[in-house]
This record gives sequence, structure tokens and C-alpha cells, in this order.
Amino acid sequence: MIIKDAAKTAALDHAQREFPRESCGLLLVIKGRQKYWPCQNHAETPEAHFQLDPDDYAAAEDKGEVIAVIHSHPNTRPQPSMADQVACNRSGLPWYIVNPLTFQWGEALPNDYKPPLIGREYCWGSLDCWTLVRDWYKEEWDLDLPDWERPTKANWDDAPRFDELYEEAGFREVSIRKMQVGDALLMSMGSNQLNHVAVYVGDQYVLHHLTGRLSSRDLLGEWLLKCTGKVVRHETC
Repeated sequence: MIIKDAAKTAALDHAQREFPRESCGLLLVIKGRQKYWPCQNHAETPEAHFQLDPDDYAAAEDKGEVIAVIHSHPNTRPQPSMADQVACNRSGLPWYIVNPLTFQWGEALPNDYKPPLIGREYCWGSLDCWTLVRDWYKEEWDLDLPDWERPTKANWDDAPRFDELYEEAGFREVSIRKMQVGDALLMSMGSNQLNHVAVYVGDQYVLHHLTGRLSSRDLLGEWLLKCTGKVVRHETC
């Protein structure tokens, strides 16, 4: 797809106005012409991520046909991150990226990209702890677990709670003393709710993805055990 000069100029102007925050917007076709539609970025870390306002998206759809997503990388090259590529695949749309300082452009197209289980970047809603657990079950057991709508911000006080959802996903609670490979651990991280989930991968190790860190395989030591509120096992076991 070729972005017309007027739309590219509008997107670049928006990126420069938002600097050092990431800008985000949509490319529309309205009455046979391309138009850039600026949107609000509701990410908690807007200097490194973007979360497009769903009301802005709905308003854009009312005006024309959404044909692409455009956002900026204020401090890095305009190459798609892991989270960009995952979200691009989910959207089914091409994504274009601009750096407001260098005026360089990059793109991501929907493909069969799968982020690695270990070392993936954290991004709320697209690469977070539940995404990692779902991907592990799909890769290891070919099991499709449900996903749940996240709130705009990474606040599980306003989101579905794992201790209310594990049965819906086909899990049942088991004793921590009988833990086996594939069990999920529901944890509390800086909260009185079970706001984090990991999967036990054997030999006293869990695979999980903490906020602001890369996904990792960590020893289930004293600290993680203290954070564990429930151990649940899928009904297929």
C-alpha cells in the first residue's frame, strides 16, 4: 500500500506534536481519498507504547473505512517491535511506523509471526502474563484457551480476575503439593488480588511475564511461592 503524501504529512505532524510520546492514528478511505485520523494514546507508558482509544477507532469507522494503523517510535528506529507485530496480526491490517526526528518510515504486515516464549517484550493486552500462558498451552499442548478483554490501563482492579475466570477456562484447583508440569499458578503481585499468572514447566521452574520485564523461566523460590494464591490444572490432564 502507498500512503499518499497528504496523509503521511498529517501523521508526521501528529507524531511531532506528541513527541516524546508515541502518537497513534488510523489511515482511512473517505469518499475515495486517504485521510489520516489522529487518535489518543491511552498507554500507561506512552513514551514506549501506544494503546489506541477505542472511542476514536469507532468514530473513525463511522467516517470511512480503516485500512491501516499508523504510530510513531519517538526514540527508536521505525521497525516493528514484538508487540507491534503481534497486534498487527490481530488487527489484520498493515501497520506503519514513523520516527518524528529522522522522518524515517517502517511497516509491519500481518503474517504468521510468533513471539518467543522466553525473552519477549512486555506490552499490556498483547504481550502480558496471560498472553504468555495462553501461548505456552497452544505451543506445548495445542490447547486454545480463552482470552479476556483488558481494561484500557494495566489495572486488574477494573478487569476480570483470574480467581473468577479459571473455571471458565477449563481449570480446577489442586494442591500445591501435587503440582505437575502444565499447572497454572495464580499469584498476587503488589495487590490483594490474583493479578498474575505463571505456568509450571518442571524442575521447580515457572514460565511467566512480569510487568516491565522480559518473559522468563524462573526458579519457583521462596518469593514466588509466597505470591502464589492458587494452583490450577486444566481438565485435559
